[in-house]
Amino acid sequence: MSKRQKPPLQLTTAQQLGSIIKSARDIMRKDKGLNGDLDRLPMLTWILFLKLLDDSEQLREEKAEIKGERFRPAVQPPYRWRDWAARDDGVSGDELKDFINNEKITKQDGSQMPGLFAYLRSLQGEDAHDRRRTIATIFKDVNNRMLSGYLLREVINKVNGIHFNSSEEMHTLSRLYESLLKEMRDAAGDSGEFYTPRAVVRFVRPKNFLAARIPLPELEEQRRIVVRIEELTAKIEEARELRRQNAENMEKLIAAEENRIWPSESINGAPSLEEVTTYLSRGRHSEQGDSSHLLIKTQHVQMGRYVKTHMTLAPHVAAKVSPEAMVREGDLLIACSAAGCLGRVARFTDPDVKASTDTHVAIARANTDIVTQEYLYAYLKGAQGQIQLRSRERGDWMREKVGFRLTELNLADLKRVPVPLPPISEQRRIVEYLDDLQSKTDVLKGLQAETAAELDALLPSILDKAFKGEL
Repeated sequence: MSKRQKPPLQLTTAQQLGSIIKSARDIMRKDKGLNGDLDRLPMLTWILFLKLLDDSEQLREEKAEIKGERFRPAVQPPYRWRDWAARDDGVSGDELKDFINNEKITKQDGSQMPGLFAYLRSLQGEDAHDRRRTIATIFKDVNNRMLSGYLLREVINKVNGIHFNSSEEMHTLSRLYESLLKEMRDAAGDSGEFYTPRAVVRFVRPKNFLAARIPLPELEEQRRIVVRIEELTAKIEEARELRRQNAENMEKLIAAEENRIWPSESINGAPSLEEVTTYLSRGRHSEQGDSSHLLIKTQHVQMGRYVKTHMTLAPHVAAKVSPEAMVREGDLLIACSAAGCLGRVARFTDPDVKASTDTHVAIARANTDIVTQEYLYAYLKGAQGQIQLRSRERGDWMREKVGFRLTELNLADLKRVPVPLPPISEQRRIVEYLDDLQSKTDVLKGLQAETAAELDALLPSILDKAFKGEL
């Protein structure tokens, strides 16, 4: 039997791993379905577990192949992490939530299959040591509390950067997980005492933990180490707060410049979006199937970035899409539905493909006789353009949302969005100025990200040195 060529192992450093976990938790803080660490940490735990499980299964499969043995996976397609979670542009939004939460989901051919949690809970093992029984026990009481499938996709994409087939990462992650458990205990009080599920403990083999050696210096030295750790931790938190303030100031700087270029008075008497475009419409077709006609949904429209779609329309539906409704390179895509998504603007950058949008995404095609694509794009994703797009949502944009499906930007309101229209030469100058400002800001953000990773890695490094007697 020929041995399969394994790809080079990608190692994530301790700094990067700490940054991944922190980024995932920061994303979770944006979701209104999660109320503090008592909700966020269990969510992160089951996501990490599914990634760990799939990495573990792939290693077991490789070993079985080398030995010439038959491999029986604990989880079948399409429920493995690699099937639904591994691609950054994979299923997202409501589709992702339905796949995870629903008891039954409908496939493209009309047949039904269990949702992810329903499938995992239904697994049955032949004996007490069968992984399938352990997995079913773990997910017996697990729920997805995140309301936004788009934020959940972002968390999954972050976790996908962890490689559980690296012993270095496993060691580092175990220390991070211990710190998460401590935070869970602190957040829950006495109720956090028995946080780790027994089934998870069995899965990770407790004998490995029982065999671990714990350094135990003299009592006075223990006190000194704790005091020193607390002093350094306070300094780390102070540095993190300064970094956060700097990041906010950079965003405010760009917004201030955009408001200076397009003040509130600039929209008085300005032409409408309908008047400066040759085509402005939301899509009409969304039934998926096997064709070469790509389908663009809200998950593909991130703020300032188009995420390439791999979804396709059903052949009989694709035949109904008019040539005018097919998106062209440089067209603007505007998300018109869903809390947290409405108003997002991206430029279509996938030439030589046949694609159209569903009913939740509008296409705005600039009339280049009077407005450049770049200027219209800069305005709509800028501070004033976002105010105009969001203020025309059904309901009041400023009030707190009480439901995930509350927001909507209908076509009539979209057409009335005002667009300040200086001469073409001035439009080009504005775009060039904002691009230069954004480039400089991106450089600063890159430095900020490096600093954040270094800060995230400091505490594990301090603890490591403390327990080696080097602090």
